[in-house]
Amino acid sequence: MKLFVPHTYSNYFRLCLPGLLFMLMFSCGSNNQNNTPQETPTSGTINISVDESFKPVMDSQIKVFESSFPNAKINVHYKSEAACFRDLTYKDSTRLIIVTRGLTEQERHFYEDSFHFIPNYGKLAYDAIAVIVNNKSKDTILSMAQVRLFLASSDSKMPQIVMDGVSATSTVRYVMDSVLRGQPLGKNVVAAKSSEDVINYVADHPKAIGFIGVSWIGNEDDPDQLSFQQKVKIAAVQCVSCLGETYVEPYQANIALKRYPMVRDVYYILKEDFHGIGNNFVNFLQYERGQLIFKRAYLWPARMSFEIRNSNITE
Repeated sequence: MKLFVPHTYSNYFRLCLPGLLFMLMFSCGSNNQNNTPQETPTSGTINISVDESFKPVMDSQIKVFESSFPNAKINVHYKSEAACFRDLTYKDSTRLIIVTRGLTEQERHFYEDSFHFIPNYGKLAYDAIAVIVNNKSKDTILSMAQVRLFLASSDSKMPQIVMDGVSATSTVRYVMDSVLRGQPLGKNVVAAKSSEDVINYVADHPKAIGFIGVSWIGNEDDPDQLSFQQKVKIAAVQCVSCLGETYVEPYQANIALKRYPMVRDVYYILKEDFHGIGNNFVNFLQYERGQLIFKRAYLWPARMSFEIRNSNITE
């Protein structure tokens, strides 16, 4: 069957046809533009959540990364370790976290079943839990037996213990799992809001003992940490692998050789399944520049080999 179009309407279609084709081409072009990824490895914005214990060193890492890639922006949120894992699981905008452990088998199965994708994770560096005391304190040498006694005691005559929270933080988890080995914290343990608040609390309370990540207080080249070191003292803890009765502070060589008894890992966990800023930042942390920043922050790099030499100082 033939379809006849009145002459007046056929002229109308001939006049409108070029405009219709232009609108169709523009629409297709707009859709392609919208489907183009807005993020590349060197441009765009990413939200990451980081264990508050690592704020000093991660601030340095992000500063150098963003100066190297001016079009890349990292919005960092410092919080407890448990909150970092919640962000990774329930917030689509959070694709990377920096914490003190990798994924458990249960978590791997959860991500595989729920998202059909297992986040990538790996070790970046080694950190330590530093024990700090008031400048007026004479107890600057502690055995691990004393540390356990202080942490588990409810005796009011014992020192008051302060940490960055009494639950959900990586410091508390490490103390309960690796130091107390499942034993509950004593009633003498009090919570501060942050690592800096731990330092200030110990500085203001002569009988207090604080537990914080060494990246907050171990870097003698950082002006802020030098000011912290003027407020408190770092205690030496009994070496677990030394011959004889030796006490060591949580400095790099002691962390590297596991002479210091409270060493923990620094991990990244990345759920980015394309090559975006998250992958680029993780590569930065794993390779030379990022590893050197960990080293300058007095942590021990996990991805690069550095030589430790014995030296004698003569006057």
